[in-house]
Amino acid sequence: MSGARSGVPILRLGDVLVTGLLNELDDKAAIAFTEELTERIVGDRARAVLIDISRLEIIDSFVARTLMELTTTARLLGARVIVAGMRPAVAITLVELGLELSGVETTLNAEQGMIALGWRPASRPPKGGPVVPLR
Repeated sequence: MSGARSGVPILRLGDVLVTGLLNELDDKAAIAFTEELTERIVGDRARAVLIDISRLEIIDSFVARTLMELTTTARLLGARVIVAGMRPAVAITLVELGLELSGVETTLNAEQGMIALGWRPASRPPKGGPVVPLR
């Protein structure tokens, strides 16, 4: 690893990496994030990456291109990429910038993204029903 740390958490859930983008991601952090995530894809042998962008209220051209390059790189490394939680303003900006996330799946939220990757949410007990403790 290069040691570049973006400050963006990257979680591993089985063979899926889950991460997100925030508005505060500057150019230097975006580059570090790309390096860190691609290293994790290879190191963790991830089959998929879920990138939650629901907290991203606006997107500039650099971050948009970084996201596009990151998804292309991840796919070249054999990982399926799902971008979840895109706000309408971000989608409009991507279109206005002429940027397409070709080959990238999108979902309305992170839960739908995880379901698309084969994850199943735990069933919830009915309201007022007994809660079974985990062992």
